[in-house]
Amino acid sequence: MKNLILFFAVFTACVLSSVNSKAQNNKPAVIPKPTSIEVIQFHSEHRCRTCLKIEQLTKKTLTNYFTNIPFKLVNVDEAKNAAMAEKFEASGTALFLFDPKTGRKKDLTDFAFMKAGNEKVFENELKKYIENFQKGL
Repeated sequence: MKNLILFFAVFTACVLSSVNSKAQNNKPAVIPKPTSIEVIQFHSEHRCRTCLKIEQLTKKTLTNYFTNIPFKLVNVDEAKNAAMAEKFEASGTALFLFDPKTGRKKDLTDFAFMKAGNEKVFENELKKYIENFQKGL
């Protein structure tokens, strides 16, 4: 009788373990949600340290948190970018979140200049700005 109880206990444990393992393996893969958001940084031909730092920190934030959001670097001094610079009213360094499908944009230039000296704060706040922009806030 003891052997029979032990057999059922082991059998039950094996079955439950197998069911749990299969349930975990059948979870759908996490696929990044498609986004139409872009991060655009405008700059002039001659760039200051802060402009370069904004670019570096923005790219780092996107790499760490938002691999599906493109980063565009636009030189406002090049003739081919004149229309875009005018659309965003950018004549030098500027940072924007942009949704090309809706035309919605958020100017983050003041934030970028104020926080470029503090890497962690810049990264955390840019992450929040992007998340809120994705939510339509």
